[in-house]
Amino acid sequence: MIRADMIAAIGRKYLTSNIENDEYSYPKAFSDASLTFCPIQNSAGRKFERLDIRFVKDNISVLVETKQNFTKADEEQLSAYVEYEKALTGNKIVAILANTKNDNVKVWRGVISDGDFMPKETALRTMREYVDFYTSKINDKEKVMQNTYKLNELLHRHSIPEKLRSQFVGTCLLALKNDLDYSTPTITAAQIRARIKEVLEELLNSDINKAEKLALLNRNVLNGQYVRQLNIAAFREILKFIEDNILPFINDKSTSGQDLLNLFFVTFNKYVGKSDKNQAFTPDHITDFMAKITGVNKHSVVLDPCCGSGSFLVRAMTQALDDCATAAEQETIKRNQIYGIEFDENVYGLATTNMLIHSDGNSNIRQGSCFKLSDWIKEAKPNVILMNPPYNGQRIHLPEHYVKTWTKNKKEDPSKGLYFVKYIADTLNSINQQAKLAVLLPVACAIGTSGEIARLKSEILKENTLDAVFTLPNEIFYPGASASACCMVFKIGTKHKDMTNPDTYFGYCKEDGFKKKKNLGRVEQVDTVTGKSRWVEIEKEWIELYRNRQSVDGFSATHKVDGNDEWLCEAYMKTDYTKLTEQDFQQTINDYLAYLVKEGVMYEP
Repeated sequence: MIRADMIAAIGRKYLTSNIENDEYSYPKAFSDASLTFCPIQNSAGRKFERLDIRFVKDNISVLVETKQNFTKADEEQLSAYVEYEKALTGNKIVAILANTKNDNVKVWRGVISDGDFMPKETALRTMREYVDFYTSKINDKEKVMQNTYKLNELLHRHSIPEKLRSQFVGTCLLALKNDLDYSTPTITAAQIRARIKEVLEELLNSDINKAEKLALLNRNVLNGQYVRQLNIAAFREILKFIEDNILPFINDKSTSGQDLLNLFFVTFNKYVGKSDKNQAFTPDHITDFMAKITGVNKHSVVLDPCCGSGSFLVRAMTQALDDCATAAEQETIKRNQIYGIEFDENVYGLATTNMLIHSDGNSNIRQGSCFKLSDWIKEAKPNVILMNPPYNGQRIHLPEHYVKTWTKNKKEDPSKGLYFVKYIADTLNSINQQAKLAVLLPVACAIGTSGEIARLKSEILKENTLDAVFTLPNEIFYPGASASACCMVFKIGTKHKDMTNPDTYFGYCKEDGFKKKKNLGRVEQVDTVTGKSRWVEIEKEWIELYRNRQSVDGFSATHKVDGNDEWLCEAYMKTDYTKLTEQDFQQTINDYLAYLVKEGVMYEP
């Protein structure tokens, strides 16, 4: 394909050349931006400076290097341009080698690495389609959720227990992604289990905790009595359903596709027994929001001390990888910058599988109590903490010296999870490690002005700053836990009283564009005309108000607070009366009447 046709195919309106022949000179671009240009050269001493074709839309750059017939050696040149582009713009990248003698192309989403290579991309797309590599349009979240519900029913029919389903399906998904053959006529169920084990062994080959993780997965999944009882017909039916109805709707080479894999776990874990309904699995769009407001990038060292299925770790890793310019940077992130701790043994296995699905074969996830791993946390030196601690932690979940302070009849953590924040902050402060910490907590922690919650709030502010609090939508965890939640953001290692501007930002984020849907939980709403997600625009507004620390009636406020105050936007923001309707008034009256009936002050006739 000639260059003119390539430009026409992607979109001339997005072409950004700065020298003749539609080429792009990085030395000139760096000079124009008052930046120092450091040329990259290969082993033969050849410097790479001019890219053949460059396109930009929003924060996405498409880089095309043309050759008569490209070879493996040409990838080095394209990789240099990716590094330049990252240093120049920080944009997300689609990198392409394209032949001029024929229509052959080779495409990477991100850096030039095996992990970012997209083998199914065999023809040029439009710029809009390349932008979609970093959006949700090429994936189908609701379809994944619908099929997860159907898969749950299928597993129920084959007597796979609810607590085992996520781990079992995650393991099957991982094996299918690595070319598991289950259709050979003579294959047995035992042979399928053996092959899945081989896949896990290969993926965990460089993991220092390989033996422990394999033993756990074998014991709880592959060799468990409920999986062993599956006959070959049942095993094939389950594997085929996953292959036909889950994998086709997930493009795991895009950011949104990786999020969808995580959404699969979160959605699946909502269909658990009543005894587990207090599990507050973090919705995927909230993990995305929290990773963004803490500024996760390629320099971040991220810790989740209560990592559950690994949703924060997956999201943080995805965001950090998108910030990379080279495969070496990506590998460093996977090996050295993502840390997690999970107490529950079964959920720990799920987190391990989740990270493996996202191509992290050497994940630094530990099984145990974060309160017994303080030295490990100090050694990691995290500068970003993302967490959703248990709100009803029992005595076994908390350290003994803290449990001894509870009253004799107290069965659950009186701090509702706030003690986890205090512990992590103290651990990092002990080594003078500054960090940004974002945590999901029940609203009770924000409005508590007495007792253990008030004491901990004051203690935390002695050495740390309350940067922001976001009131989140009602039933954010539906249909899992019923708690109303807020997101608190702290600056660890900066005393609240020492801040030049001590005002805390409070966001009233009650509308996220998601709606409850039967059997699916809360579902993202999409504009039927534009095809755009409502959440994308809402999230952008939340983040802009926070970063600019704007007070907007009905949406946000700033206020100076201490440990004795309420930490919630509703206490400080002004009401925007122009947006109130008669329906709002009637709803408030109805809610108040319902409250009076519930409290026994009034009785229904």
